[in-house]
Amino acid sequence: MFKRMLQAVGIGGPSVDTVLHEGPCSPGGRVAGEVRIGGASGPTQIQRIDLVLVAQVETADDQQGTMEFQRLTVAGEFGLEAEQYTNIPFELPLPWETPITALGGQPLPGMRVGVRTEVAVAKAVDTGDMDPLHVEPLPSQQAVLQALFASGAQLKSADVEHGRIEGIAQEFPFYQEIEFFAPPQYTGRINEVELTFVARPDSVDVVLEADRRGGLFRSGGDVLGRIHRSHEEALETDWHAEIANWLEAVAQSGGFFGGPGVPGGHGGHKSEHEHSGGSGVGGMVAAGAAGVAAGVVGGMMLDEVFEGDEEDEEDDGGDEE
Repeated sequence: MFKRMLQAVGIGGPSVDTVLHEGPCSPGGRVAGEVRIGGASGPTQIQRIDLVLVAQVETADDQQGTMEFQRLTVAGEFGLEAEQYTNIPFELPLPWETPITALGGQPLPGMRVGVRTEVAVAKAVDTGDMDPLHVEPLPSQQAVLQALFASGAQLKSADVEHGRIEGIAQEFPFYQEIEFFAPPQYTGRINEVELTFVARPDSVDVVLEADRRGGLFRSGGDVLGRIHRSHEEALETDWHAEIANWLEAVAQSGGFFGGPGVPGGHGGHKSEHEHSGGSGVGGMVAAGAAGVAAGVVGGMMLDEVFEGDEEDEEDDGGDEE
């Protein structure tokens, strides 16, 4: 809640209180509320009031920063008399790529996404604190999450990474990673599984990344797989089988597999293209036994094999666009 005296006006200036209506919202939806402003000791001229969607984003060098990804002007210039108050209702549209911040009503650990209020007054901009948003997954996203939980995966944390996923169209230069401890049946073979959604009005890309443990006859490293579905198709997909087959392929190691569900027939890198001086995020090592690949539902796929150490892989990925 942004409720404080406007610093640009000083003592006796108006206070601002931004109130978000209770209840969850979803990517592609709207969040409603009102801005309450007034109570100054004398007349005040307000130039503009903006609402800004912001997210805490992590860069390749593990630095945290706040990134703006949507802005809405809810009021233009207007005046307030002494002690006068006014309420400005608003509906703020949420982009389809808005990160998820809650699951089943519970906050998602590590996520900081919200609305910041900016008031332009007295030739200065007064910026408020962030009001957290309660963003629940879309039904098409929820189906994937439920399958992961049903497989035995346990939620670890989540964050928003600065960068892009090669081969997937993104509106913003960041993506969310929801991290899970791998299901117990993969103990000793897979350490963690990360899930990323890239949603659009008509579809969603589901990107899985597994941290595979190396062995005597198996290389370790990160493995990337993805699948594209319309929102309607996602609700009809057997995600439990889709994910189980993919994880088994990763655990067994092998080559490459794909199918009609995968646009372009290729995986992709997660990379820090937009970060100044940044490099690729991790090396993508392929896996997938041929026997498992043949039974994959809908075409989940793995990235191809990259040799060399992680630094070389990152340097190669950092120049891609």
